Amino acid sequence: MGSQQFGIEQNALVHYAEEIKDALDMGAEVAIVIGGGNIFRGIQATAHGFDRVQGDYMGMLATIINGMALQSALEKADMPTRLLSAIEMKEIAEPFIRRRAVRHLEKGRVVIFGGGTGNPYFTTDTAASLRAIEIEADVIIKGTRVDGIYSADPEKDKTAVRYDRLTYDEVYSKNLQIMDMTAFTLCKENKLPILVFDILKKGNLKKLLQDSSIGTLVDS
Repeated sequence: MGSQQFGIEQNALVHYAEEIKDALDMGAEVAIVIGGGNIFRGIQATAHGFDRVQGDYMGMLATIINGMALQSALEKADMPTRLLSAIEMKEIAEPFIRRRAVRHLEKGRVVIFGGGTGNPYFTTDTAASLRAIEIEADVIIKGTRVDGIYSADPEKDKTAVRYDRLTYDEVYSKNLQIMDMTAFTLCKENKLPILVFDILKKGNLKKLLQDSSIGTLVDS
């Protein structure tokens, strides 16, 4: 949503497309899990009188809308893409099939995973961890508004300490909220490294792929 309060901002899409193109040009295989909070957050649905399950499905559909918007921006920047959905909607996205996703990546296409996990009560963090494990990704990269993991929210606490590297157990012991615990536990159990970095800074994804100290690395 960029600088807006909700919705989709074109400048934000262009920025993401440029960052992803840099990674693709370096030879990386790129798969993306996108959230939908700029349109609708399922977890907040109960506050508006929605059933939680219904709200979660609404949130999953929001990720498809974002996925379509990102796909359009990527293709305008001359990148081949495929949008795969955990919820079948064959007119606009392919169904998620693991082998097909891997084949798209091998062919140099950017794969966008929409629809979360396809199940209520799971976040897009969990979808990202699950899909990364399924396609045997080398690392899961989480783009945020800050340059790594801190001991507290650096936007609220000026004394917050930045970490260059953490183990999975240290994240647990320090109670650091880098992603929901279901997603984090999936990463830990499958020894999938996590990199957290500032996605908003121009050129940062390319720098991160060259030097992981641009962000915070979590591994064993």
